[in-house]
Amino acid sequence: MNRYDLITPEGTSDLLFEDCAMRRSLEEKLSGIFKSKGYCEIVTPGLEFFDVFNLNSRYFPQESMYKLSDNKGRLLVVRPDSTMPIARVAATRLRDARLPLRLYYRQNVYRNKPVMRGRSDEIHQMGIELIGSDSKRADLEVISSAIEVLASFENEDFRFELGDIGFFRELVNKLDADTAAKEEIRSLIEVKNYPALNDLLDSIGDNEITNALKQLPRLFGGEEVFDKAAELYDDEKIRGVISELRVLYNSLIEMGYGGKITIDLGIVNKLDYYTGVVMKGYLQGYGDAVLSGGRYNKLLAEFGYDVPATGFAVNVDAAAKVMKQSHTYSAPVPDVIVYGADSFVMEAIKYANGLRGNGLIVENSVFDSYGRTKEYAAEKGIAKAVCVGKEILTENIIGEGGQNG
Repeated sequence: MNRYDLITPEGTSDLLFEDCAMRRSLEEKLSGIFKSKGYCEIVTPGLEFFDVFNLNSRYFPQESMYKLSDNKGRLLVVRPDSTMPIARVAATRLRDARLPLRLYYRQNVYRNKPVMRGRSDEIHQMGIELIGSDSKRADLEVISSAIEVLASFENEDFRFELGDIGFFRELVNKLDADTAAKEEIRSLIEVKNYPALNDLLDSIGDNEITNALKQLPRLFGGEEVFDKAAELYDDEKIRGVISELRVLYNSLIEMGYGGKITIDLGIVNKLDYYTGVVMKGYLQGYGDAVLSGGRYNKLLAEFGYDVPATGFAVNVDAAAKVMKQSHTYSAPVPDVIVYGADSFVMEAIKYANGLRGNGLIVENSVFDSYGRTKEYAAEKGIAKAVCVGKEILTENIIGEGGQNG
């Protein structure tokens, strides 16, 4: 029988010193951004009832969730997403709170993705949810916050993609095809698989709608995308989608974000989840999106609280991997090590605490002799050693000479 006591499950990993330091640094940075905009932190359980994610729209396939049962036999899942539990909280415990709600989170999500090599099943996320407003001002707040987050990673070549899933939805709803075919079309557009997409649409028919869908993955670029999109198919709803997205894009340009924003009408992930503006953020050095989100006006209604919402999530672990490429890390070396002679161990601990009160990093020696303590200090690069006995002896380990104190 195989033993797995020395390895981690697939899709997970241990985080050592540099990884932990980088994660905490990013957490602190993003928390500062979110708090400065009036967002309050919320934490949801790592375990949720399966029903929270088994809504009418089935945003998460059950095979992608880690499942278990409680002591009453009820089906639970390990949290695969943060937005849906937050929607549950907003619809219950925060139902009487004044809108809009500004919430942020930092917690792990777990997704079972067995077909993906090099996958991460355990993802540390941070993100915001702005609940209770359908205004363009809310969209601007969330989008500008997302761009600010990307810029804070000190990666000059970050890329921000903006789209509106309503364009694809209006086209595909007019298509004479079953649900399975529409989902396959969505999937092929998402991965920009032009040959397979063309073959599938050719099998459905040759008309204005199929021709427009063939071009959708290519609607990628700057302001010229709006004119190209308008030429593909013209009706009132699609004109409205293009017009509102153009206004949003121009507003962001006026805010000084020009050169970093790309319009992509081929962002079609989570069709049943998002209802309007969608976004993705990329950092050079990482192939997948490190930030994603958008407007989801129907989700909370499935919990019995019909209010609009928008937000985004950041894959903190992915951002940390990119940041490590340009940042060096060295573990902090204690300033002092304190040794307590026989019968003076408690006095040594008190003395060390006093040094810590002055802002120093201090180790308590666990060795049985002061000589071995000094050897250890030299090996580790600790500058000073202190021996607490009838007198207090302080010696410079790194440097010249020693002194009594």
